[in-house]
Amino acid sequence: MSLESGRRILDDPVAIRALAHPLRLKLHNLVGREGPTTAAQAARALGISQALASHHLRQLAKYGFVEPADGGNQRDRPWRVTATSHTVPRTGLAVDLLERVVAERAVEHLAEWHRRRNADDADEAGWREHSGVGQSLVYLTLAEYEELHRAIDALINPLVERRRLGDVEARPPGARPVDLTLISVPLPPTASGG
Repeated sequence: MSLESGRRILDDPVAIRALAHPLRLKLHNLVGREGPTTAAQAARALGISQALASHHLRQLAKYGFVEPADGGNQRDRPWRVTATSHTVPRTGLAVDLLERVVAERAVEHLAEWHRRRNADDADEAGWREHSGVGQSLVYLTLAEYEELHRAIDALINPLVERRRLGDVEARPPGARPVDLTLISVPLPPTASGG
């Protein structure tokens, strides 16, 4: 594992597998969204037992995804995330598992947003205009594909650095968490070569 400016490079398959557990991923996201969070607070938010939340937070800590935050005590300590975002090498079974779980969570977030955005709520109007799924099928060389990923990272990284995950005080009024899950996959060529 290495850390560069808040972005953790996940290169340990055991740590990747630990994060790929659906409940741990939810806990990690919760602590990132809410800032320092105790097991009791996490349990209430996710509708699970405090013991279960505590166990999985300790597992996240074991693999360096969360750490004890200031405040609280040994019995009721808050946890905070250690990195703003993650970069995962693109090979291995652990990565496959993590990518599947992250994609499933993104689809869950989209379905939940569909339920909310169709409500007649004036507060959601501006958010509706810029949300949803966009899709482009483009023909790229490997060099262009790499360039595209660098350009996307160059757009996202300054926003990630501006408001580090878990830093509740840095969020301006009206800021909301936005799940930005990029899925890009090269498709096999067709019989005609295209």
